[in-house]
Formats: sequence, C-alpha cells, structure tokens
Amino acid sequence: MKSKNRVKCQQCKTQEKCCRLGVWVDLDAAKKILALGIKGGDFFHLEKDDDYPSGYRVGTSIEDESCTFYTPDGLCAIHKIDYSLKPSHCKEFPYENGKLSTIAKYLCVAVKARYRKKKSRSASK
Repeated sequence: MKSKNRVKCQQCKTQEKCCRLGVWVDLDAAKKILALGIKGGDFFHLEKDDDYPSGYRVGTSIEDESCTFYTPDGLCAIHKIDYSLKPSHCKEFPYENGKLSTIAKYLCVAVKARYRKKKSRSASK
C-alpha cells in the first residue's frame, strides 16, 4: 500500500475505538506484560498456536468484552508503561503483515470512509 494512502492512526480523533477489542499475544510476551503489574490487566484463553514464537497464544479479552488493558481514558495501559511490550497487532492496526486487516473496515473510521466511497462509486457505475 502506498504511504500516502496509509491510515494515520495518530491523527484519528476516535482511535480509541480500535483499541477496545482484545488481541492475541504470544505467551512469552504476555508473561513480560504481566510483570509490569498493571492493575486489571490479564490474559485469557491459552491456546496452542505454532504461528507464535512460544507455540502458544493468549487473549487480552473474554469473548466480546473490552481488552483488559484498555483504560477508562481510552488508552492502552501497556502503551503508557512500556511501548516496546505493546502487542504487535496493536502497534500495526489497521494493518496485518503490511496489508489492511480484514476487520479494519468495521473498526477503523478512516477505512470505513474509504470502503463506503469505493462501494458508492461501484454502485453508481
């Protein structure tokens, strides 16, 4: 994707909406995050997953609940303490492996707007 077309999250007035959902985190990374002692932050649903360096992943939320590291002021508790430990999915969103995430059109305001414009152009042809 061309850099001029990239979504610039830092300029988004509603960026906290994308941060509400939980993400999957490598088990070893989760252990480092837990060592920060963030009150209320926790992990759930330990699963075997060979795509993660440790071979396991854990989630930062239960089902459709908010991420346990999402603070009342709309920020990430991990980010506030140690950005280097913030999960890569969170750092990269709305991208995954350099491409727009498939769920970005549902969460990201900027991507939603692009998707609607694209959809309305194709409908008017």
